[in-house]
Amino acid sequence: MRFRTLTVLLATALAIAPAHAGLFDRKPADAALEAERAGLQAASVWVDVNWGFRNQGAANALNRSHQAFAARGYRVLSVQPYVENGDLQGFFVTYQKP
Repeated sequence: MRFRTLTVLLATALAIAPAHAGLFDRKPADAALEAERAGLQAASVWVDVNWGFRNQGAANALNRSHQAFAARGYRVLSVQPYVENGDLQGFFVTYQKP
């Protein structure tokens, strides 16, 4: 139930603020800069873990994203893993400015 609630909240946030869509498929630093320039109070990004090692590679990708957004004054609001056919594909991460 918790996952469904968070999924609905994320979908609602993306529908209300279509500027989020522009943050996907970018390097974390670029996405963080664009979110800050656009004055977004919250930003959702996709952190892909398909390349490299899924365990350490996933942690490194998340760390890079967290660092980039923290440098712009954002904090982690939500991290939702996306699993397809039993394989971790990546994470939807939502950041928020306090």
